[in-house]
Amino acid sequence: MWKEENNKLTQAFKFENFVEAFGFMAKVALIAEKMSHHPEWKNVYNKVEITLTTHDEGNTITEKDRKLAKAIDDLF
Repeated sequence: MWKEENNKLTQAFKFENFVEAFGFMAKVALIAEKMSHHPEWKNVYNKVEITLTTHDEGNTITEKDRKLAKAIDDLF
């Protein structure tokens, strides 16, 4: 479930291991590149934390963020 706070969408994902977490990140990277909208993220072992905001719109949540969040949810 994505949280909306401080003009950002955030969500944490947990996987069985590092390889699954990294594979998920690779899939997200391909989608983000295609959408030309890149997340801020952090990975520690089997956890991935993602933050979405649109920097060129004044660091606020836009439809680009919502579309990317939906695409990420579809992967998980």
